[in-house]
Amino acid sequence: MKQLSHIDSAPSTPGKFKMEKSPYIHRLVRFHSPLAKLAFWSFVFLGLIFVCFYRSPSSSPPIPSDLSRRSLRTHSWGGPAWEKRVRSSARVRSDKGISVLVTGAAGFVGTHVAAALKRRGDGVIGLDNFNDYYDPALKRARQALLERSGIFIVEGDINDMALLNKLFEVVAFTHVMHLAAQAGVRYAMENPSSYVHSNIAGLVSILEVCKSANPQPAIVWASSSSVYGLNTKVPFSEKDRTDQPASLYAATKKAGEEIAHTYNHIYGLSLTGLRFFTVYGPWGRPDMAYFFFTKDMLKGKSIPIFEAANHGTVARDFTYIDDIVKGCLAALDTAEKSTGSGGKKKGAAQLRVFNLGNTSPVPVSELVSILERLLKVKAKRSIMKLPRNGDVQFTHANISSAQRELGYKPTTDLQTGLKKFVRWYLSYYGSGKKSSH
Repeated sequence: MKQLSHIDSAPSTPGKFKMEKSPYIHRLVRFHSPLAKLAFWSFVFLGLIFVCFYRSPSSSPPIPSDLSRRSLRTHSWGGPAWEKRVRSSARVRSDKGISVLVTGAAGFVGTHVAAALKRRGDGVIGLDNFNDYYDPALKRARQALLERSGIFIVEGDINDMALLNKLFEVVAFTHVMHLAAQAGVRYAMENPSSYVHSNIAGLVSILEVCKSANPQPAIVWASSSSVYGLNTKVPFSEKDRTDQPASLYAATKKAGEEIAHTYNHIYGLSLTGLRFFTVYGPWGRPDMAYFFFTKDMLKGKSIPIFEAANHGTVARDFTYIDDIVKGCLAALDTAEKSTGSGGKKKGAAQLRVFNLGNTSPVPVSELVSILERLLKVKAKRSIMKLPRNGDVQFTHANISSAQRELGYKPTTDLQTGLKKFVRWYLSYYGSGKKSSH
C-alpha cells in the first residue's frame, strides 16, 4: 500500500515529440538581383510557417504515436461542472491569500509548491499534461495527493491557448507559478524538439495569455542552474555570464530568460526567474541520479560514477525540496504587480532572477556513500568518464541575492534530505520489488 503522507514534487515535462520531415523538394533557382532573392526566401519562410501552423487537421498526415499522446486535442475540459471545480480549487481561503495557476502541478516541484500554497490558504489550480517522459503513474499518485487537499489539476497542454484563455476567463489569477517544462540534460540529444516545444513555445504561450489578462498576474517561473553552462567561476552568481550553454536544455532555459526580459520590457509583466540547483527529495523525478542510484543499488545493479578529465571530481549543489519550496513561495510573496493592462504596458515592471541552491557542493561519490549507509547496501560502482552530453563537472550556487531579497535560507544538508527521500522511496516502492521506471 502506497503511503502518501510526505509531499515532494518537480516540474512536469512534456513527452517525446518528433518533428515531421519536410516533404518539400529543394530546387535550384537563379536570382537576378538581391531583392529578388530576398523576396523568394521570404515567401518560402512564410509558406513554411503557414504549413506548420495553419494547415487543417483533415489534410494532415497521420500523427505519430509519440506525438498523439501530447496532442492539444486529447484532453476534455469545459462545461459548468468543470468550471465549478476550477472556481472551488482557486478560491482564496485566507485574508491576504493569492490565487495561483501552477503549471506542471503533477511534477516534483509543482506538487510541493501547490500543496504548500493550499496549506496556507491560497487558491490553487494546477495544469499538467501527464506525459510519459517518466512514469505517469508517479504523477497520478501526486495528483491524488493534491486532490485530497482540495487542489484540482486540469489535464491539458500549456500550448493550448484555448484552454489557457478559458482558465483566465473563469479565474482572475493574481499569480502564475510556471514550472511546466521538458527537464533533463541528456534526453535533449534524443528528442530535441520536445525542449523547444515546452521550454520556449510553452513559456511564450503562458506569457501571451498573461499579457492579455486584465489584470495581468505576476509570474514566477523555473529557469535552471544549467544556464551557467561552461562557466568556471565559482560559486555561480546571477551576474555571471550565461552565454555558454553546455546542453540544449540549458540553451532553452537561457532563451526563456531572454524571452522573459522581452515580455517585461514590452508588456509590463512582472517576472521572476528561479535558477534551481539539483533539487532532490521525496516524490522526486526518476531520471535524477539520486533516484535511479537508489533503485539500481536495491536491485544489485552497477551504477555509473562519472569523473572529469584527470580524475576530476564531479559535484553537485544538491538542494532539498522543502528549501526550494520556501524560495518559490518567497518569490511569489515579494513579486510586485504587473503594470500592463489588456496587452499594453503602463509603466516599468519588476524583472528578477535568483539562484536557489544549497551552497554546499557534494561529490557524487559521497552521495553514493550516504545512500549505501541509508540503504544498508554496498554499491557496485562503475567509474566512467564524464560524457559530452550536456553534463557539467560541478554546480555551486551563490545565494546572497536570494538571501537578501527573499529571505531564502536553506537548512537541509544532504545526509538529512536523503534520509527523508529513502524513507519515502521504501514506503512507495518497497525494497526494490516494485518498478520505478
